[in-house]
Amino acid sequence: TRLTDGGKAMACSACTLSCYPRLSPCVIVAVTRGEQLLLASAHGRRANFYSTLAGFIEPGESAEAAVIREVREEVGVHVNNVRYFASQPWPFPGQLMLGFYADYVSGDFVLAPDEIEDAGWFGRDNLPPVPPAASISGQLIRTFFDH
Repeated sequence: TRLTDGGKAMACSACTLSCYPRLSPCVIVAVTRGEQLLLASAHGRRANFYSTLAGFIEPGESAEAAVIREVREEVGVHVNNVRYFASQPWPFPGQLMLGFYADYVSGDFVLAPDEIEDAGWFGRDNLPPVPPAASISGQLIRTFFDH
């Protein structure tokens, strides 16, 4: 094989078939409730911060439906009014993060024990450590509190 398409793919020298790396689309969402954000700490991560919720889009699922499903699965609450914010490539391991805001509708926290260690509602005055501004999660959080 050899690089082709400006280094974005590998092509077979014998049959010229081009193969592009797999790209896995993910959603990441800042759930809002008035002037608060739902932030969570991931189970088993060494990082000592709270972040927005994220997950993979399943085959045949829209990004908006993935937001609603992931929030329900990870923390047990219902959301609506899903709105696009921005995207960020995450080249290793080949993800494309699609960032959204969504509004809290109802429900109490029921944490997915294998994914979420802790979750809570945080305002500007009680914000825990959060991801850096270079990450889309950090951008979602900072944009919300800068409005």
